Amino acid sequence: MTAKKLFLFWMLLLCQIIFAQQDTIVNLKEVIISDTQLNNFSGTQSVLVLTDSVIKKNQPSLTTLLNYNSLIYFKENGLGMVSSPSFRGTTAQQTAVIWNGININSQLNGQTDFNTITTRDFDNITVRAGGGSSIYGSSALGGTVHLNSELQFVNRFQNELQLNYGSFETFGAHYKTMISNGIWSTQISVTHNSSKNDYNYLNTQKRNENGQFENTSLNASLGYRFSKNHYLKYYSQIFDSDRHFSGTLGAVSKSKYRDYNYRNLVEWDWLLGKITSKLKVAFLGEKYAYFENARTDNFETSKTETALAKQDLVYQITPSILINSILEYTQTKGIGSQIGTNTRQIGAATVLFKQEVFRSFSYEFSGRKEVTSSYDSPFLFSFGTKNQFGKQYTVVTNFSRNFRMPTFNDLYWDGLGNPNLKPESSYQGELGQHLKFKNSSISGTVYYQKIDDLIQWKPNASGNWSPSNIAKATSYGAEVVLNWNKKIRNHALDFNANYGYTVSKDALSDKQLVYVPLHKFNSSLAYTFQRITLNYQYLFTGFVFTSSDNSRVLEEYQVSNLGINYDFGNTTTYKLGFQVGNLWNKNYQTVSQRPMPGRNFNLYLIFNF
Repeated sequence: MTAKKLFLFWMLLLCQIIFAQQDTIVNLKEVIISDTQLNNFSGTQSVLVLTDSVIKKNQPSLTTLLNYNSLIYFKENGLGMVSSPSFRGTTAQQTAVIWNGININSQLNGQTDFNTITTRDFDNITVRAGGGSSIYGSSALGGTVHLNSELQFVNRFQNELQLNYGSFETFGAHYKTMISNGIWSTQISVTHNSSKNDYNYLNTQKRNENGQFENTSLNASLGYRFSKNHYLKYYSQIFDSDRHFSGTLGAVSKSKYRDYNYRNLVEWDWLLGKITSKLKVAFLGEKYAYFENARTDNFETSKTETALAKQDLVYQITPSILINSILEYTQTKGIGSQIGTNTRQIGAATVLFKQEVFRSFSYEFSGRKEVTSSYDSPFLFSFGTKNQFGKQYTVVTNFSRNFRMPTFNDLYWDGLGNPNLKPESSYQGELGQHLKFKNSSISGTVYYQKIDDLIQWKPNASGNWSPSNIAKATSYGAEVVLNWNKKIRNHALDFNANYGYTVSKDALSDKQLVYVPLHKFNSSLAYTFQRITLNYQYLFTGFVFTSSDNSRVLEEYQVSNLGINYDFGNTTTYKLGFQVGNLWNKNYQTVSQRPMPGRNFNLYLIFNF
């Protein structure tokens, strides 16, 4: 694979500079990210930011990071296999993944496989709960997950190398270099992960067969400042994966799946007084090949190529009034053995408005309209308020309309696609309350959502499976987020906890939707003494129904992880760590008949120089 060759090149380059050191500590002052709407228009919704330090404490897959640090529920077809999220009771296609401000959900199946995202390539990962279609377009019904790369125009030269090896012959290597001054800013990373993934199924004589995988990702962020008011930035990412699909308890699989994704974004920023202009041009591509039998050369394949142009104009009318207009044009071409050749064009116009009426009260509004020949898009909007009572107590409200457009598979699948599909549409509202103290904070949110025109594949009159708008769903629930930290001399404690209660029902049958747990709870505790850090993670997931009539149930499970690391050095840092996954060796499944691994181990080493 091309990415493998690039990985070897970067590792050879690393050997030339691995002993370089930096003698001074850099104070970073200026940080620039591409997704400005995330910062400017998320004040009335629940937002969770996972920083670089949190990312490093977890395994490199996005599934593991969010499973133990957010309220998104995941069903995973075995370790490293296909991973599908459920956010506030919605489906995987109703959670949008945003890369530097660009929606990257698959144009083929409408979702992102969270095991194809390597977390260490990003500086921060943000979870924005609730509707976001008026800003980010299709799929942002349950929430959005943002993958952000930062550009910093300061004098620095930093390098990081992370190596890990663990159970089931699991190996990982990650290298990142960051070089910048007042004019240039460069950040490049390469990551490789592989595993034989042949863990034993607890309480059986079987093991996970045909589950091996390997993937390589390359990530680059480049910036050039022409003057105080002009920036040119380039973001690029490549992901190359070869993954065998393991079977179930009752059947062995011989299949495998290759996927290749590339993303390129060029952005020109122009700052003129109260006006900020961002012109973006992006090229995105995805391609897969599915082998029913990995030992043969017979496979099915599809790919899409997307070109996007976006003009983002921000006007700070007064210190308390901000308006943001966005004009966007997207063209996607899909080619595949099952979808033929089809092209879709989408034009979109968005307006966002924010006003701070008083110091204690502000509101936000956004509206979006898309035009395309493939489907009739509804007018999308969001309106939210923020009320602050003193320094400690804040109340936020938000009401929005959101949608998910039909995918290429839905519309064009050979002989079965339905070109007359309507987009899924939802209305939702939420109320949040936040308390913040010196060393702690607690947030509580209640929400309600109604979804119409759900797209489902079901047998038609001829007995063939075909998609149609036949379902409706309602979901409601409550979320609680708690953070606490305390430092006494050389001792530091950091505690975080999340609890979610979710009811998501088919509006006609009044049955809970499949694979939506009523309860999810996770927590983490970190204790640091001088250079030693001890981390403990706990995850509880309630039972889920695996059939639409709620007659079959997958039992609840509890999983704990334990980690310890020691930090050597001062200016140059060498960190040695050891992690135990599934500490109590629990037998559990997130998808019926697909066991997850028992107790497993991981040793890692991090160099910062």
